[in-house]
Amino acid sequence: MASPQPIPRLVLCETGDPGVPGLESYSSYCVKAHRGLKFLGLPYERRFGIPASFKKYNPTGQVPVLLVADEAVSGSSDILRRIQQLAGRTFHETDDPKLAAEAHIWEEYADTAVNGFLVAARWADERNWPRVRAAFFRPLPPLIRPVIALGFRRKLVSSLMARDVWRAGEATCWRKWQEQLDALELRSPTDGFWLGRFTVADIALFSHLHSFRQEETPWQRDQVAARPRLSAWLNRVDAHTRQKAPADDVPRAVAG
Repeated sequence: MASPQPIPRLVLCETGDPGVPGLESYSSYCVKAHRGLKFLGLPYERRFGIPASFKKYNPTGQVPVLLVADEAVSGSSDILRRIQQLAGRTFHETDDPKLAAEAHIWEEYADTAVNGFLVAARWADERNWPRVRAAFFRPLPPLIRPVIALGFRRKLVSSLMARDVWRAGEATCWRKWQEQLDALELRSPTDGFWLGRFTVADIALFSHLHSFRQEETPWQRDQVAARPRLSAWLNRVDAHTRQKAPADDVPRAVAG
């Protein structure tokens, strides 16, 4: 895979920097884009805003969006595919189609199943909501903060019902989450990476699971920490994909 030269200017449109060491964004999909860009060594800039502010690049009003010169690439999976083209190499650095296919399956699992539990932990779990509200909406003016926060919460809990994550209630959701963690613990490699060599599966699974390991979701954080093989693998991926963060090109804005 030959890399075109020169690599164009890259700007990652995203929600605000949380100011948490080792966590680029409260959006796990934005974390996924960050870690892919860092691993491939592609220089990029950051542009912050609420998701709706980037609708001119993505009509769904969702982030991340990567601006590749005049081209807007939306969605974390499409961004990872595009930056591999730009870098002239794949994450797994092999042409094995079976490996790429399996990595894609794990990426889809992370982006759908694991992310559903993350959304539930942040937006539906009453134990976490005060911390999430304080962290995510801190930059907003105090007078409008409660209204905006409640609107976001209602919308996201409704989406969880549609995804069947929360439909059967809290107890069922977290029982299923523990079952998923038990399965991931048994599946976690004792050394190296998820499929033997580093792939997009590592980036995707890490991005969503690492987002649980924050102070806003303490019960879920402790559940992940209680799985030693899974935690050790997360730490390996963290070290493998973390590089010096790029300079911001605009001031900090609200995190979504």
